[in-house]
Amino acid sequence: MLTLTLALGGLVSAEPLLADEQAKTAAEGEVALEKVTVTARRREEDAQDVPTPITTLSGATLEQQKIYKVQDLQQVLPSVNVAFIHPRQSSIAVRGIGNNPASDGLEGSAGVYLDNVYLGRPGMAVFDLLDIEQLELLRGPQGTLFGKNTTAGVLNISTRKPTFTNERSLEVSGGEDGYFQGKGTVSGGLTDTLAGRLSAYRSRDDGYIKNTFNGDELNGGEREGARGQLLFEPNEDFNLRLIGDYNEENSSMGTMVVYGAPDRYWQRAALVGASPHRDPDDKKVNINSRQNVSVHQNGTSAEANWKLNGGFTLTSISAYRYWHFTPANDETLDVSALNNTGVEVHDRQFSQEIRLASPTGGAFDYVLGAYFFNQNLGNRTFTDYGPKADLFLTGANTGIFNNTYSKANGKVETDSFALFSQGTWHLTDKLDFTVGVRGTYEEKEAKVERFDPVGGAALSGGLLAARRAQLGAYDTGDLSLHNAAPSGLLSLSYKFTDQVLGYASLSHGEKSGGVNLAVASAPTLGADSLLVGPERANDAELGFKSTLLNNRLQLNANVFWTGIHGYQATTLATPAGSALPVSLLANAGSVRSRGLEFEATALVARGLTLNFNGSYNDVKYLSFKNAPCPSEVSTVTPSATCDLTGEDVVGASKWIGNLYGEYAWQLNNGIKPYIDAGYSYRSAAEGTLDNSDLAKIDGYGLVNLAAGVRTDVGQGQLDASVWVKNATDTDYYLSAFAYINGAYTASVGQPRTAGVSLRYDF
Repeated sequence: MLTLTLALGGLVSAEPLLADEQAKTAAEGEVALEKVTVTARRREEDAQDVPTPITTLSGATLEQQKIYKVQDLQQVLPSVNVAFIHPRQSSIAVRGIGNNPASDGLEGSAGVYLDNVYLGRPGMAVFDLLDIEQLELLRGPQGTLFGKNTTAGVLNISTRKPTFTNERSLEVSGGEDGYFQGKGTVSGGLTDTLAGRLSAYRSRDDGYIKNTFNGDELNGGEREGARGQLLFEPNEDFNLRLIGDYNEENSSMGTMVVYGAPDRYWQRAALVGASPHRDPDDKKVNINSRQNVSVHQNGTSAEANWKLNGGFTLTSISAYRYWHFTPANDETLDVSALNNTGVEVHDRQFSQEIRLASPTGGAFDYVLGAYFFNQNLGNRTFTDYGPKADLFLTGANTGIFNNTYSKANGKVETDSFALFSQGTWHLTDKLDFTVGVRGTYEEKEAKVERFDPVGGAALSGGLLAARRAQLGAYDTGDLSLHNAAPSGLLSLSYKFTDQVLGYASLSHGEKSGGVNLAVASAPTLGADSLLVGPERANDAELGFKSTLLNNRLQLNANVFWTGIHGYQATTLATPAGSALPVSLLANAGSVRSRGLEFEATALVARGLTLNFNGSYNDVKYLSFKNAPCPSEVSTVTPSATCDLTGEDVVGASKWIGNLYGEYAWQLNNGIKPYIDAGYSYRSAAEGTLDNSDLAKIDGYGLVNLAAGVRTDVGQGQLDASVWVKNATDTDYYLSAFAYINGAYTASVGQPRTAGVSLRYDF
């Protein structure tokens, strides 16, 4: 017999019950959804009792759905967009807020945490989701309990802890396009007070974008990693969890197709004798240079918990992480215009959090703490110009760029200090009032330096002056940002019945300013133009959570309104007098996000569970004057500016819906067949900040199917399945990117992929 473990607002997975639980369930004849425990308020609570919008996915659900990449999470979460090109150019947006995929000097609007440790770069989360216990998505500003301020939400990833009972699992998957993944876990007690856990994976695939220049398959590669843990529990009043992990990637990710382009791009391509592919749905490129991404990262953390006299709990979390990203990118052509370009990044971070949680059960309980975060990031922006660079970039063979090599270094060090607290008054048995406050002070010290170009023809006069203007040495000197930011929360929740909770909240969140770690506009507008101010969010929520029909149905819904002031965004623009587009980071006026979110999970019959979650997000610029113009305008009038006030925000689909169902047969011979089906839909969205018609991403729906059987073998359980992702082979795109000569490139979603998986738990 199987029971179904609910992943609130996400999906469900079938897990075997213990023998005594099976007997009890059979005797009572009951079928019910189990409760999900979350730590959204830094305590273990039933998710249905937490008065805030949360969607939870269990690790078993991720494994059942073959969700092992962060970019696939948008297929199962409401109000989420993952803009993904490669690990550096990736971002998670919640409710349309946070589409900033490639600014090294800017934190994300949506924060990502791994085992309670904030990840300073979104790319730190771009690894195979290995041995996951649970994912929690919190929507809206977070800061009064989480370490780092965020204005859009938090994705909290928890891995499975070491166990004192033996656990072992092995899984192997194979499929089309050379896909292979192997992973395994072993856990158990080392002594009476010390337990260990070790997990490892390796995955590879050939890719699904054809390079017609040499026949290679691109957008594939290899990833591997491991996580080791120790859990020390000498008594019930103290535990210490030590975690160390390592991940690396060597791939051709970041290969992008030409998605849309004005006449200038095609004219310049023809001028240099290039033949780029025009139809992005063909999934083909024609490039003559290397396409490669190399990523190495590791991290360690130590979490200690003490139970003190009086029922208090003291928690300390210390963590260090390192991330190194190295790219090699072609410029979309099969001739030598730009041979190699990209941004290499080194990032080191240290964080320390201390929390004190009061006992519960009285009229008032609270959590308070302190947080420190230090990040030291350096990048190297480089471009290797080929012999046809001038013709492609300027339309004339002037010799300014041909056969030169340009390099710039940027660095930023961030120190963040915060005090936070959140308390709840239980005014009656049904009515709770929660107040949260936080004070944050941050300092950023930065510098950007571009060096004189190497190589190229000997120039003089006006041509030499033009080269110096485009590529010449430049030093910003020391740049600094200082910011003191308050955050707050007011929340009322009321238990109408034991099964229905209503809530309303007001919150304010801020995240610090940023620095554009590229020369960009500095030579013409001054070094201070590289600085961007903080982003501030005000949010209102009204919602309910309900558990009905004897725990066989859960319905949750909420409406929200969020106003963002000083919305931080990055784009590419071509300054007056420049042949090259530059990265610009700016406060793009104000943004409003409002909408409705809905989640339902129903245990329709024994073995049959259906889940649906969805959202309507209306996300617009309330004020965005002097915005960059789309290439349809900028390639004709380079100095033009546009007004995007009232227009949709980049990457924000209005409609998102995710439907999933699983049926597991209840047979008496120990064989347990099952089928799974999922459908994910998102409506059209603006692809780039300038809202170009050439970059708009069409809406799409994806179908994922699986069927398998579980059976007892030896001392464990074997799970064999066949599956197909994107069963209808739908063409879709994860993000778009403004590029040279007004072109827009796009990151292609994975085509139809079928495969098989074998898993053995023992």
